[in-house]
This record gives sequence, C-alpha cells and structure tokens, in this order.
Amino acid sequence: MIKIVLVGDIGSGKTYISKLFKAPYFSADIEVEKIYKNSRKCFQALRKKFPNLIKTFPIKKKELSNVIKKNLFDLKKIGLVVHPFVRKKLKIFLKKNKKKKIVLLDIPLYLENKMYQKGDVVIFLKTKRKDVVKRLKKRKNFNKKLLEILRKFQLTLKQKQKKSKYVLVNNYNSANIKNKVKILKDKILNDRSSS
Repeated sequence: MIKIVLVGDIGSGKTYISKLFKAPYFSADIEVEKIYKNSRKCFQALRKKFPNLIKTFPIKKKELSNVIKKNLFDLKKIGLVVHPFVRKKLKIFLKKNKKKKIVLLDIPLYLENKMYQKGDVVIFLKTKRKDVVKRLKKRKNFNKKLLEILRKFQLTLKQKQKKSKYVLVNNYNSANIKNKVKILKDKILNDRSSS
C-alpha cells in the first residue's frame, strides 16, 4: 500500500484533491469532528485541562476557539489530548485498507507531528496565497486571527515543499487539476512498481 499525504497551506484544496485520487481517504479533520461529537472520553480530558472554557458535550468548536484565542500555546495542549484519538482512527483505517494500492491521508500536521514513514509519498499543493485567502473568506466560520494562530504551529510552506517528493500546482481550475491528479497518480503507481 502506498500512503499519499497531501500537504500545503490551510485552504489549499487538500480535501478536494484527495478525493480526485479515487482511493480510500482518511481526513483527520473529519475524524476530529466525529471525536468532538461522539467521544465523552475526549470531552472529559479536555474539560479537565480547561474547566472554565470547555463546558458542553458534544464539544463545540467555538469553545475550543476561545481556548486558543485566550492562550495560543493551549493549541498544543488540545493536540496532546486529541491526537491519540486520531492516531487510533488512522491505525484502524490503514489496517482496513492494507490491501489497497494507494490510500490518501489528509492530516494537517502530518510533517509537524513527525508521522512521516519511509515510503510515504508526500505531495505539496502549491497555491497563491491571495487565492487561498479568497477561498477561506467564503467559509462559514472564517476567522483571520485563528487562521494566523494555526499557521504559526505549522512548518513554513517552503519547508513543506522541501520535504515533499512531488509538487502539484493548484490554480483552482477543476478540469485542469483533475487532469494533473490523474497524471500524478499514474506516475506514483509506475514509480513504485518499477522500484
């Protein structure tokens, strides 16, 4: 099984492009949402760390945003609680799909959390910052301050690109990116079968 990991800026199109590969897809963001909605264990752990700010189950993103806005370093504390739950879900996903040719992983802090393993194929999504901001502003809960806080905890785009095997330019043209993804997927499969 080839693990393909997409990295790039927040809002660079990782989720959309992951789906274009037409392969089993793991989204850490989706899993975190489910954990916040369904895991009382996670809620209790977060409430214990932030008793004055985390009050309701299911966990509300607004409460978590307030924690982060109050103290930016609490983002790491949240991560320490939530990441073990996500890693468990990832392990189940990989086990379930171990016979597939490829799987796609959309994990925002994949490189930062040192989850990279030998043989993983990391693809950097190159986008123009102005296009990313324009797209992010269309999101329902867009918060510029929170966006800047989240970016501080990520590697720079140059660092992400340097750690990637491939670069895929996303200009947000649907037909264009579909074609690029098909070509890249074939190349990855050919490269792996010839090695």
